[in-house]
Amino acid sequence: MPKQFNGWHMTAILVCFFGVIVIVNFTMASYATRTFGGTVVDNSYVASQRYNDWLAAAREQDSLQWSETVGRDGTGVRIELEAPDGMLEGAIVTAIAEHPLGRSEPITLAFGEREPGIYHSREPLADGRWVLRIEIESGADRKRLLADLS
Repeated sequence: MPKQFNGWHMTAILVCFFGVIVIVNFTMASYATRTFGGTVVDNSYVASQRYNDWLAAAREQDSLQWSETVGRDGTGVRIELEAPDGMLEGAIVTAIAEHPLGRSEPITLAFGEREPGIYHSREPLADGRWVLRIEIESGADRKRLLADLS
């Protein structure tokens, strides 16, 4: 004689079904809170007020016609800069290296010019993926850029 399907069976099915959903939700929420490092901007209203200024600065930066190549070498980070008329010889180059997900504190990198237009970081940078916020100053001209370094 087959067993009867009763209320206890249905209760067990519902408890298992919703138990799996709750466990998955808590797992995903814990991963999300452990890997996200914070906000993109602290105050979006203030950032929106400065948006036009940022666009003007970007247009001015593009008019400089500087180009850069960012990569790794055996000792750290290597940045090759090119500009018309050698404008970037003796430039001041700094960068802040951050993990994309904020897993560690940002690292400030200073660069020295080894050859005209070729800059190397003075500090080594650990392997892994990094986002570099680079600032290049040459006289009154300034360029800021983001570079993804894998």
